[in-house]
Amino acid sequence: MNKIIIAIDGYSSTGKSTVARQLADYLNYIYVDSGAMYRAVALFALQNNYLSENHFDKQSLLMALPAIKIEFKKEAKNNRADIFLNDINVEKEIRTMYVSDFVSPIATLSEVRKKLVSIQHKMGIKKGIVMDGRDIGTVVFPDAELKIFMNANTQVRALRRYNELIEKGQNVSFDEILKNVEKRDLMDTTRIDSPLVKATDAIEVNNSETNREDQFHIILQLAKDRIAKRI
Repeated sequence: MNKIIIAIDGYSSTGKSTVARQLADYLNYIYVDSGAMYRAVALFALQNNYLSENHFDKQSLLMALPAIKIEFKKEAKNNRADIFLNDINVEKEIRTMYVSDFVSPIATLSEVRKKLVSIQHKMGIKKGIVMDGRDIGTVVFPDAELKIFMNANTQVRALRRYNELIEKGQNVSFDEILKNVEKRDLMDTTRIDSPLVKATDAIEVNNSETNREDQFHIILQLAKDRIAKRI
């Protein structure tokens, strides 16, 4: 069967990772969460005291980049590819609000983006991959056969993120989450290197009022059509 690259970009908390995982599972493709890679670098910076609320030692972080090893490994217990930072599973740690607050500053660093894009390119050589992020269809895989751009109302996205964290037992407020979403939107769309923009040939999916099941079937049909070269 013909294999393609599926690039899913969009704003935070639009369900990119959820639908990307669903597609990868259904199509038996490799799923790569590019956002998790930036979260892993942010966690590394926090662990090594390069980054805090009042301090960002960019130079030390950049010098330490060669020591950062990021991989995705499938865990037998959940049949899902978790992210490993220097051989340690950090899937749970990178999803906390503590790390979320520091992802955008990390993503603005050109040297970090260059390192991670290089890793992502290698992952897509054989195709059969679904990758989500902010610049997958514009920078990482500009020739991807299917590009999706996901969007949703800011309040809706903040509520989704709030409910997700509450279910995980994290002590957060809706206002805190809303401010984080708005801050990330601003930084993602205004950064100099690879800002969040919709690729000219991307198909936009606004899921403010669409449930996950319907959204999955809409995008799955698009993928099937591209694989079969019907569109």
